[in-house]
Amino acid sequence: MSTTGLGSVPGDDIREWMRAVLELVDIPFLPELAARPYGDMLSRTVAVLTELAADLQPVGWRLTGGGDARASLDQRRARALLKEDLDVLEEYGDGYEGPLKVQVTGPWTLAAAIERPRGDKVLADYGARRDLAQALADGVQQHLAEVRKRVPGADVVLQLDEPGLPAVLAGAVPTASGWGKHRSVDGPGAVELLSLFTADAPTVVHCCAARPPIEVFTKAGASGVAVDVSLLNTAAWDQIAAAVEAGTTLYAGLVPTTGAVPDPRKAAAPLVRRWRELGLDPERMKDVVVTPACGLAAAPSPADARARLTVLRDIVDVIGEAADA
Repeated sequence: MSTTGLGSVPGDDIREWMRAVLELVDIPFLPELAARPYGDMLSRTVAVLTELAADLQPVGWRLTGGGDARASLDQRRARALLKEDLDVLEEYGDGYEGPLKVQVTGPWTLAAAIERPRGDKVLADYGARRDLAQALADGVQQHLAEVRKRVPGADVVLQLDEPGLPAVLAGAVPTASGWGKHRSVDGPGAVELLSLFTADAPTVVHCCAARPPIEVFTKAGASGVAVDVSLLNTAAWDQIAAAVEAGTTLYAGLVPTTGAVPDPRKAAAPLVRRWRELGLDPERMKDVVVTPACGLAAAPSPADARARLTVLRDIVDVIGEAADA
């Protein structure tokens, strides 16, 4: 069993956090410090886009056309910040060998969040959202190659953040006017774009919802799914059970992002109970990766977030005991 975080952390000191993630979790990750300008997950993802330019408007990111040469000042600043973070990763990761995770916003959440040049979300236009996904996939491939070059001993893992995909599938994303909803996307369509990202590295899809579309993720080739265990309903657990039996790794969010840091046994209990109720092989429970319930950007302080990452290994010990019982 192992531990990791899901990306975002509080504060603005990337060096402090790079040291922390290399010490506190078994799968270190490139921290996202959303409190910094251009440090949030959407800005970081816009930074890796190729062939598409974007700028930051009061309502959020908007595409402005094609070609890196026309990148806006905002996009160039986002890229500069990402480069600085990679410089720190290279410095602190010198000599590191093992898994290393990087996160980007997935193509469906990005399409539901970013606007077309003439308004409304990219999600509204089949061709535009495919162009966006392809530009993102190309940029992610280059990003992963850069990480591998800077940390040669790393086995890079890609995390796609898809909090918006359940709304996309349900046709629940509002139009720009607010009077309507964008047309729903079917499962095969969702699989098609997600599958652009799963060939170059082991890929974990993260979605904190009561019923994350696990089957979509696995059909797209995801090797892992990251969920908030406290939110899952029975139908979601049935899909997770099928995925686990097929060899998919469960990234189980067991530590809440706010409130008191939980007792390890209480935190582990929901996973252990459901595992037994579903009749899953106890040995497979040892393959679970334990995480916070979601990103830690909302934690009240860096010290609090570090405490939540620290308790993960204690939870792993409890789950290991349960698996052997």
